[in-house]
Amino acid sequence: MTRLMDWLHEQAVFLSRFLISPGQIGSVAPSSRELAETMVRPVAWEHIRTIAELGAGTGAITRHIQSAAGVDTKVLLFEKDPYLRRKLKERYPHYSCYTDGSHLRLFLKQEGLESLDCIISGLPFFNFSQYVRDRIITEIVAALNKDGLFIAFQYSQQMKKQLMEHFDIINIHFVPKNFPPAFVYVCRKKQI
Repeated sequence: MTRLMDWLHEQAVFLSRFLISPGQIGSVAPSSRELAETMVRPVAWEHIRTIAELGAGTGAITRHIQSAAGVDTKVLLFEKDPYLRRKLKERYPHYSCYTDGSHLRLFLKQEGLESLDCIISGLPFFNFSQYVRDRIITEIVAALNKDGLFIAFQYSQQMKKQLMEHFDIINIHFVPKNFPPAFVYVCRKKQI
């Protein structure tokens, strides 16, 4: 019963935050368990020392990162919504929590990090202007180490072309058990 109540509460919180700021939240419901598992499955966790989650929301994917990551893995969470960010800080006090992924390298510097092994994203790129998309993608590419992994879910394949400019797309998984159904892009930083 407690798990059901927690799930209902998370659904209600997410929906209320969406109604306040639909352009930032991007969906009426948090990521499903199936989507979260699809996001973390491709990561070779034994080799991951640094990871960031962009658009952490209510922590639906963060829970799976926490279960999979090693005890020494440095995890950075990014969430613009102040209420959701505060809840993430309470739930994951051992993770650093920041506001804006479009300043990723600045926050890495504050953490004393040069690069990230992996970035997981739930950002609603479709809702952003092309300028904001370009800025965030530029930050992601610059923040990843030379074979860094970028895993992002989207509700369409609209970002595929832009992602192909900067990454080798390893796979695209379709996750029907999510509302709405989602595409998970598993990408590796292109070698220059």
